[in-house]
Amino acid sequence: MADQTFEGILERMLERVPEELDKREGSIIYDALAPAAAELAQLYVELELNTNLFFADTATGEFLERSIAWSGIARRPASPAEIQGAFYADGGEGVDIPIGSRFSLEQLNYTAAEKLSPGNYRLTCETPGTVGNRNSGALLPIDYIPQLSRGEAVRLLIPGENAEDDETLRKRYFDSARRPATSGNKAHYAEWALQIPGVGGARVFPLWNGLKTVKVVIVDAEQLPASSALVAEVQNYIDPVPGQGEGQAPIGAEVTVASAAGKTINVAATVSLASGYALHAVTDAFAARLEQWRKGAAFAANYVSQAVIGSLLLGTDGVLDYFDLMLNGGSGNVSLADDEAPLIGTVDLEV
Repeated sequence: MADQTFEGILERMLERVPEELDKREGSIIYDALAPAAAELAQLYVELELNTNLFFADTATGEFLERSIAWSGIARRPASPAEIQGAFYADGGEGVDIPIGSRFSLEQLNYTAAEKLSPGNYRLTCETPGTVGNRNSGALLPIDYIPQLSRGEAVRLLIPGENAEDDETLRKRYFDSARRPATSGNKAHYAEWALQIPGVGGARVFPLWNGLKTVKVVIVDAEQLPASSALVAEVQNYIDPVPGQGEGQAPIGAEVTVASAAGKTINVAATVSLASGYALHAVTDAFAARLEQWRKGAAFAANYVSQAVIGSLLLGTDGVLDYFDLMLNGGSGNVSLADDEAPLIGTVDLEV
């Protein structure tokens, strides 16, 4: 519909007018046809926009959800973060709290969901999304709890996720169409793992320890090695009793779920800076770009490319050029095992 512009429509309309009549701009005929041409051009624009809402590759929002609903794939809602909280009495010893107790951590509230060990509990954020992904801070009781002196967040157990965005949902739909998950194939195991909130990626290893054995390696929503709590949830969902078909896995399949191993990538380089840029600010900006890249790199390749890291460095504001780029002390790519995910270690830039 690219040719359905105001000018094109008006030109075609004027061509239908006899040549002996005045069709110049400002004439009666021109001024009578121009508003209609403008309305028709707007109609074609809206028609194209609405047509795009019916196809999965161009639809957005609610229309994307409706266009792929036939496949059974739905947008993943936001999920709450789960953290480990430690609670102490005046003497420093652990103190037990009632399940269901509520605590505030800055602007968010958390609810005690499960006792992990004396004085240690799994707490669920009452606000879904990544906003609850905290691993430190004071937990203040909303209601009085006898003998409780203080509480603190110890670590993040399961990251919260925001509602799935359009591009992620679209990619998941097309991946499912191109590699159907069925009958316990590899795609099916990966799909089962990703159905658990907090799982950000999965890699499947069939026959990893003999016949009928399957290993599923996962990372969390932050693309970091998964916590034992998240691994246990996925294991319980897919195959809680090995080989018995009590979970999603078919009878006879013995499934082992494990966390990916993290491989630290230390980056060092000499850079040439543009005028007005400070080295520490450039280093921080580069580290942020590396972290953003890392979140999309888990299970994406079997090595960390020096060329990719160099491109990220050269694309950092203030960097004119770089020299002697080193990854883990070497001048080449860094290999990753099939069950490894990259982690960003030290970032050392010099001028």
